[in-house]
Amino acid sequence: METNTNTSIAAMIKDVGICMFTTVDEAGKVTSRPMATIHVDENNNIWFFTNEFSEKIHDVSRDNVVNLIYSHPGKNTYLDIHGTCKIIVDKSVMKTHWNPMMKAWFPAGLDDPKLCMLQVITQDAYYWNSSANRMVVFAGMFKAIVKGEKYAEGEAGKVKL
Repeated sequence: METNTNTSIAAMIKDVGICMFTTVDEAGKVTSRPMATIHVDENNNIWFFTNEFSEKIHDVSRDNVVNLIYSHPGKNTYLDIHGTCKIIVDKSVMKTHWNPMMKAWFPAGLDDPKLCMLQVITQDAYYWNSSANRMVVFAGMFKAIVKGEKYAEGEAGKVKL
């Protein structure tokens, strides 16, 4: 079921910032690693900086399908994004997205010869959002148990892109 949500993908990602960036290698092994989101553009494309010679680059060069998982347990919001990935080595594009905090990973900055960007083109996105705090969620679960009903988790569905 496709759902409109009052919260945009960019807003949900901004609250979390870090995703588990998942790829599949040539042996079929699924690998996830934390990645800091740099930017979400108006088309819901998601941008990251990385090392051009990393394992994830090897994986997306072979099969450009990726999965991004964002999780904010404190707000009970979760986002699962499926997309395709492009490797960007254009220094002018990197310059527009550069953030000085990236120097922690790339001390040479934009002059780092291994620096590249990944652009994830969002194909599908699914969300779960229960804006209630943990005590309200627990109370709702307890109420459902006592009444013998199924717990209503809040909003969930496919994000309309």
